[in-house]
Formats: sequence, C-alpha cells, structure tokens
Amino acid sequence: MPSIQSMDQQPEIGWHMRPCLVEFLVEIHFSFHLRPEILYLAINIVDRYVSRRIVFIEHYQLIGCVALWIAAKFEDVKERVPSIKDLVQMCHDAYEESAFRQMEGYILSTIQWTLGHPTAETWLGILCSRGPRIEEPKVQHVARFLMEITLFYREFVKYPPSLISRAALALSCFLCRQPERFMDSETDECMEILDLLDTRFAKHGKNLSKVLVKKYSDACYSKVATFVIQFYLQGGRFARVTIPSFTNTPTPNTPLSDAPKLKLDAPITTTALNPSSSDYEDKENWPTTIKPVTSRQIDPSPEQYLPREFVTFSRPVLQTLNVC
Repeated sequence: MPSIQSMDQQPEIGWHMRPCLVEFLVEIHFSFHLRPEILYLAINIVDRYVSRRIVFIEHYQLIGCVALWIAAKFEDVKERVPSIKDLVQMCHDAYEESAFRQMEGYILSTIQWTLGHPTAETWLGILCSRGPRIEEPKVQHVARFLMEITLFYREFVKYPPSLISRAALALSCFLCRQPERFMDSETDECMEILDLLDTRFAKHGKNLSKVLVKKYSDACYSKVATFVIQFYLQGGRFARVTIPSFTNTPTPNTPLSDAPKLKLDAPITTTALNPSSSDYEDKENWPTTIKPVTSRQIDPSPEQYLPREFVTFSRPVLQTLNVC
C-alpha cells in the first residue's frame, strides 16, 4: 500500500494537487467508457510510482495519463483503450507521443510490472452479490459515488480497498433506507471511513469535484449525486444503529506500522537517488521537446453515457495550482 509519507517527501508536488489530477482522470475515464476498475487501478499505479520516484510538476499529469493508459490495457477490451493520439489530445498537445511511450516504460519498471490489484470496485461487486440479498442498482451507484470521493483526499489513502468498499456500501444502505448490513460496519477502521465520508459531505458538500458530481448526476447512475448532496444539504447525517452483541471475542486492531522512509529518485533515472546527496541537483534528463502542461459485478458501459465532448480540456494548469 502506498505510504502517505511518500507525497510529503516530494520536492515539487503536494497533496493539494491530487484532486485536480484525479478529476482529470475521472473525465478521461468517463469519456472513453472504461470499466470502473480502471480508474482505481490507475490511481493505485500513480500512488505506487510517487512512493518510489521523485516527480516534478511538469510530469505529474503525464504520469496520471499514462497510468490510466496502462490500467486500460490491463483491464479493458482493446477497442476501448485510448490510442497514443488520444493521449496527446488528452493533455492538449503538451507532450509528444514519445513522452507517453517513455513514461510507460519508467512506470512499469518502477512498479516491477505488478499490475494486479484488488480495487474497491472489485470488492463492491463481491459484497453486493453475497449475503442475504443482492443490492439494487441505486444502492450500488451511491456506493460507487462514495468510493470515488475517497480517491480525491489524503485521509483515505491509508485504508485498504476492501474497507473503503464496505464503508461506502454501509453508508449507501443507510442513505437508501435499506436494511443495514452488519458485516459492512463491524470494524473500527470501517466506521472511521464511514465517519470521514459523512463528515466530508456534511461540511464540504458544496466543494466536491464538479466533474464527479456531473458524472453521477447522469441518469445511467440513477442521479445519485443529486440524491446524496440534497440529503446532506437538508442537514441529514449518518445515524449509527446498535448492533447486537455476539459471543465471539473480536480481534483487536493492530496499528499500522510506520512505513520505512523511502529514497526517492527521478522518473528517468534507473538507479535511486539519495535526496541528501549532491546528485539530487541533477534532476531529469528529459528530451527538450517535452513541455509542461498548459492548459466483478459490472455491467458494460451503457451507450447513454455523456458524449466525448464531456471532456473540456480547459482545466487550470496543474503546476500553477496553489489551492485545489
């Protein structure tokens, strides 16, 4: 699991830039009708890469775009995988085609070609198909909306995908007035995630990603964004239900051990750099032609999705953001 400390050690990028990158990937993912798992796998690849390499601002969006490309080739059918020309257009011609191929090699070698990852979407499919009932589409759509919210913010990074999906489904059942699934809220960590989501909507509901809200306001997602936001704007909050006691003794939670401090290095360098050494001043030997950015229970993606023009390509420059 990626360490929170890895972003804190980066010299140029920070947590305030993460929401903008995730929003960009959500746009592209939705536009190409890619499978739900792909978005989560792409973010996971970005996080693992950032935890092992020094990443400079001008390459952050390139890394995210290539991570989505790798995830699409791993998870989806060939016909829906974006082409190199699509990738260039995604970044508004900020990078040449060779930059994407080059970065693909750096990312794959850095994560040691380890692509398989049990995403929150995968766990949601398992949870919704087991137990006393199969959840109705609206409940699943609300849970997906909540899970994608967790991709944007630092406080959710430390939790495993299995707990993210369980907490999202438990809160979804509450919002949709469905019987509570006790297995989804039986651990302290799961309740922590649920409380974080509940607080995020109650206190910051007006500051959610407009792209994500627009996506889940579409009819193909049962317009659940409107449903959830209205609940919280009207003062609604999650209310815990008393769970009957059981005879078995719960297993005590084991605190997460602090991840070892990572030595970061530049994307183009095959050997690790020590940030404290003089070699740190030699950043990256990128070609001069590369310029910064300027401008499983899953149904197939329905054709009623918003059109390709949903992608605006008019977002602020990633490297000039101070607040996101």
